[in-house]
Amino acid sequence: MTQNLADTSRPAADATAHEAGAGASRGWWRDAVIYQVYPRSFADSNGDGMGDLPGIRSRLPYLRDLGVDAVWLSPFYASPQADAGYDVADYRAVDPMFGTLLDADALIRDAHALGLRIIVDLVPNHSSDQHEWFQRALREGPASPLRDRYHFRPGKGENGELPPNDWESIFGGPAWTRSENPDGTPGDWYLHLFAPEQPDFNWENPAVADEFRSILRFWLDMGVDGFRIDVAHGLVKAPGLPDIGGGDQLKLLGNDVMPFFDQDGVHEIYRSWRKILDEYPGQRIGVAEAWTPTVQRTANYVRPDELHQAFNFQYLGTSWEAAELRGVIDLSLDSMRPVDAPTTWVLSNHDVTRHATRFANEPGLGTQIRTPGDRGLGLRRARAATLLMLALPGSAYLYQGEELGLPDVTDLPDEVRQDPSFFRQAGQDGYRDGCRVPIPWSGTEAPYGFGPTAGGPSWLPQPAEWAELSVEAQTGDPTSTLELYRSALAVRREQADLGAGTEVEWLDSPAGTLAFRRGSFVCTVNTTAEPVRIPAPGRLLLSSADAVVDGGETVLAPDSTDWWAV
Repeated sequence: MTQNLADTSRPAADATAHEAGAGASRGWWRDAVIYQVYPRSFADSNGDGMGDLPGIRSRLPYLRDLGVDAVWLSPFYASPQADAGYDVADYRAVDPMFGTLLDADALIRDAHALGLRIIVDLVPNHSSDQHEWFQRALREGPASPLRDRYHFRPGKGENGELPPNDWESIFGGPAWTRSENPDGTPGDWYLHLFAPEQPDFNWENPAVADEFRSILRFWLDMGVDGFRIDVAHGLVKAPGLPDIGGGDQLKLLGNDVMPFFDQDGVHEIYRSWRKILDEYPGQRIGVAEAWTPTVQRTANYVRPDELHQAFNFQYLGTSWEAAELRGVIDLSLDSMRPVDAPTTWVLSNHDVTRHATRFANEPGLGTQIRTPGDRGLGLRRARAATLLMLALPGSAYLYQGEELGLPDVTDLPDEVRQDPSFFRQAGQDGYRDGCRVPIPWSGTEAPYGFGPTAGGPSWLPQPAEWAELSVEAQTGDPTSTLELYRSALAVRREQADLGAGTEVEWLDSPAGTLAFRRGSFVCTVNTTAEPVRIPAPGRLLLSSADAVVDGGETVLAPDSTDWWAV
């Protein structure tokens, strides 16, 4: 595969990008490209097999040169790691496996010096069961006032032996676990929508809201540029915690408003947070991870007085099919336009099968897939899908390693898996480990530069074939996926009509293809397995495959995307 490009030298990084007023006329986040780092799998500085903050810091120049605008860090807080850090014991401390607060401070400072912004994860729906509040609530027994900061309830049945309601955990099994009183007798039940080690906060208690406003200020004072809000849709539960009235509730998620998700009360919380964000210089932002039944309900989270962005999960789940893609693109743009919020686009993250593997399989299998499929086909489609995504108006999210064309590791042995939902019944598929395998940087032997020593440890094993996919192996190869990403991000910076705005002008094109104009830029997409001949829209800027320009016509390669200057 080859790619054609114009001069795409990247402008020097703006070291003052994080200061007040930078991009104030439009909001830097409106067309930003944001790169997700999963800390335990990005770079290991000390050779213990676990990625860490100093490792991330050492690789910031790579991200600057890749061409992204901001870096989102998945949780690195103090945690027992029952759910890879999404069970937080102390929101103001760094877990020793990742480093120290001084390491976090140095990372933020270095990123800003390189013109990169830093977004950190915030986990407000639940804490770890090792959090001081929860531990005191257990020690002090039923009379403890701290119990009202969580959802403790008496059980049903003659002796309280049944859960308070029929809610099911996202990870499988009941969403309730029975506590033990200080005297050893069975006690009340507590709510956990995820693992039992992750008790849900009760956001009706003012102390919870006060604590999180303080946590926001702690990290804003350290200089972070924003927060990605985990389970942003889950903080408020319906009054009385009513039964749902049936099992297999996981299948209802994303289709109906549930009594524990997407309740209208969450929006008052985010209005209060927006006031705090607006107090700080440099345009600090909030990004909602909000699973909602419709894109229109997602838009509620980004009204002008709430958060700045919300993930577009409807787009992530769209098949590689022209008509379906066009429908979701139009719906997404139409839904965000009334609230004056940018649409976001994302293809992969730490919770779903990488899109190079999803597109290698038949459509309709969901976002967690256990089979590798046709890897050549998957990579072609992934490259094409990336150029399509980066051509759309709004902000794009990249997941670490996708710029290397990494597939999911679908054949991890059961004994090495660490996803907590893998070990529970009837919950998520539990195959998220496949997208979390540490990425390869260099060399021919594992851990491929992830750690400082050849043959050193890695918390999840890396496939032997990843030596050919490393940053080192792909750098300078004009046919590589890494160089395609670098070129695409450089062109995106140079083309004023890319990223910004809220409109696309659809052009006539054959069945199975897409073509749209954005000012002096045109994007053409072929989602079919056959080459398609069309009039050449202009001068070819970039191709994900082997576009052939023949006089006034061009042949769109199968499963490809091309960029044109007109």
